Formats: sequence, C-alpha cells, structure tokens
Amino acid sequence: MLESQEQKDLRETVRRFVETEINPHCEAWEEEGAMPLHDIFAKLGALGLLGISRPEANGGLALDYSFETIFAEEIGGARAGAIGMAVGAHTNMATPALALHGSDALRDEFLTPAISGEKIASIAVSEPHAGSDVAAIKTRAESDGDDYIINGQKMWITNSTQADFFCVLANTGDADRHRNKSLIIVPADTPGVSTGAKLKKLGMRGSDTAPVFFDNVRVPKRFRIGEEGMGFTYQMQQFQEERLFGAAMTIKGLELCVSSTIEYTRDRKAFGRSILDNQMVHFQLAEMQTEVEALRALTYRATEAYVAGQDVTLLASMAKLKAGRLTRTIPDQCLQFWGGMGYVEDSLVNQLYRDLRIVPIGGGADEIMQGIICKLMGIAPGRG
Repeated sequence: MLESQEQKDLRETVRRFVETEINPHCEAWEEEGAMPLHDIFAKLGALGLLGISRPEANGGLALDYSFETIFAEEIGGARAGAIGMAVGAHTNMATPALALHGSDALRDEFLTPAISGEKIASIAVSEPHAGSDVAAIKTRAESDGDDYIINGQKMWITNSTQADFFCVLANTGDADRHRNKSLIIVPADTPGVSTGAKLKKLGMRGSDTAPVFFDNVRVPKRFRIGEEGMGFTYQMQQFQEERLFGAAMTIKGLELCVSSTIEYTRDRKAFGRSILDNQMVHFQLAEMQTEVEALRALTYRATEAYVAGQDVTLLASMAKLKAGRLTRTIPDQCLQFWGGMGYVEDSLVNQLYRDLRIVPIGGGADEIMQGIICKLMGIAPGRG
C-alpha cells in the first residue's frame, strides 16, 4: 500500500500521540485496571482520529478505510494493548452500523458525540453462552407500542464501565435466528441498565471489561439501527471492520515483540557471548519479522479491496486468522529468549504475551475464521 503524504501525516500524528499521551501512562493504567477513557477520547476526537472514515456531517473526516488501517496499526504500537482494544471497540465495533444504517437523527444523537470523543461507545453482543455463535444470543427486545423493553445479559463487554451508550444486539422476533435480531442503541444511564464487577483478565488489564445487565430496559424504537430483523446482517458487516482493525492493530505489537527481543538478547550474555549471536535465535527472529510482514501485506490487500467496495469477508477472515496465529507463536517464542525475565510480569515481552493472546479469541475465534474461509473456498462439508 503506497502511502500518500496525507496518510504519512496521519501515521505520524498517531505515532506521536502514542508516544506522548499513551506510553508514559501505560504502567499506571495497567495497575489501576482502567484508563481515563473520556479524557483520552476527547484528545483523540480533537485530532479527528475517532471518525476517520465517518461522515463529515457527523464530524468525521470522510476518508477511506486505508486511513483507519494506518490508525489501527499505529495505535497498536502502544506499550499496552488495552488502549487499542478500547479505541477499536469504540470506532470499529460499536459504531460502523450506526454510521452506515442509522437514521440521521440517531447519528446526530450518538455518532456525532462519539466522533468528538464526548461519548464512549461499547458493543454489547456476546453473552455467556454465545460468544462466537452470535446467532445464539438470548437477550430480547419486546415490542411495546413505540418502545422496546429489553431483558438479558451481555458478557466480556469492553469499555462497559465507562460507556455512555451500548450498541446492543437483541432478538426482536421469533423468525429464523439470522433474521430475528436488531441492533439497538441503549444509553448507559437508562433505568434498568447495570454493569457487573470488572473481570480479572490474563491481559489487556487496562481495558475495563465487565458483564452488562438489562432489566426491563425501555428505549424508544427510534433507537433501533436500520430495519428490524436486520441486526444479524448488520453485525456481520460490522465484523469485517472489526477484523480488519484487529489484524492491523496486531502488527506493531508483534513488531515490538521482535524488536524488544533483539535488544534484550543482544545485551544478555550466556556462555561468554550474547544470546543473539546464536544462529538459532537470530534465524528465528528473522523468520518472525518475515511473518509480520506477510500479515501486513495481507491486511493491506484486504484494506485496498474494502476501499474498492469489494466483499472482503474472505480476506478479512484470513487476516484475522493469520493475526491470531502469530499472536500465539511470536510472543511465545520471544518470551523463551528472554528466559526468566520473560516470565516476570514487569517485562515488556510478558505484557505483550498476555495482551496479544486475546486476538485469536475476540471478534470471532480462529476456528470461526477457519470455518468462514472453508465455506468461501467451497470446501466445507454440507449440513444435514
């Protein structure tokens, strides 16, 4: 992907933001288990970084998705993965359907303040029994005149304790499970909305993640995004941006694994020479960097196709799968070269090992990506 000067400028803006506004605070945020999202998002919004590909009418920059990929890649270079997770949930998980299918009034009320950083968005889809199997959700939104009454529980919800509104996937009918769902905006301060205790996670500890409960929550039907019953389809569309963003966000984290390991093994001595001087070590690091470049190329190709208006389900799924695979192998290999220091939580490679482990799980597990790819290759066995 040959970058224009405008794209290079965006990349430098994000890189500088990470270096000055994010990295100095990562250790404290990890200890606290949360970040001051309203403060961070207000700064990102002021730079136009929360609405890069969103409509100008709502305060966005209306640039093509290649700029989002650059943003994701650079925000993923932070020394804690939690910031990229929080931002990505806001920009590329909770608001794409709102931007594409929401009414003008709904976008004015929720998308505009999300782009400015005034309001924090959270995507509420997964449930305790329905993670990758989105169609199995049980949360219901019953019709009551001009309102919906929502009951149910969501699980593993990023930004939940600080969110101003949720994009909720709920059953609004009894038709086929792929045609009975709707996406509904639910303000967090609506009576009946509550969050549980923050979950203690292996990684991404600065990202506040908690269950969300809906107990007879009444919202007007005008808060529904698009047509009733189209929620599953809209969510599948949102997944494409989520998976592209997730793959792009992984690149710099993996590179940081490699570069920090090179630095550490160059300085660390064993048996009279640096660890890096061992052929097995520097050969493996060379191969790791090659794999990262392969992921970057695949992600850029998928991005270019998306910008061209093509269906990128196959390529986005491949990029997500490749990212998931590499986040399971590269941090593990790198941690091994750090030896005992890699096992200590204070080391950078340890945090990267923990933070990146979510990639092959969230946004559709590796196995779901494999199933999608097989289906689109025409090699998945028929059912029934």
